[in-house]
Amino acid sequence: MSNNGNNKGEMTQKGRDALERFKMESASELGIHLKDGYNGDLTSREAGSIGGSMVNMMCPEQQWRISRNSVRSMGHKVVYTYYMQVGI
Repeated sequence: MSNNGNNKGEMTQKGRDALERFKMESASELGIHLKDGYNGDLTSREAGSIGGSMVNMMCPEQQWRISRNSVRSMGHKVVYTYYMQVGI
């Protein structure tokens, strides 16, 4: 059984480069300046903000509005809004 040289979970160089560009773009939008290579001088807050921003862009929030007739007040509607984050 051939897997074309890619093991499950193994990232290609092209994938690493794309992820690096995505990280730089996310950091730039947050006003955090990253340098090429090691960025050990970042605070935990800055590093977490970059990662959180990346997750939010990859998994956008979905919103559903559901309305139903009120059981207590005839002729009135109750509106519920659900916010969900869907992971892929």
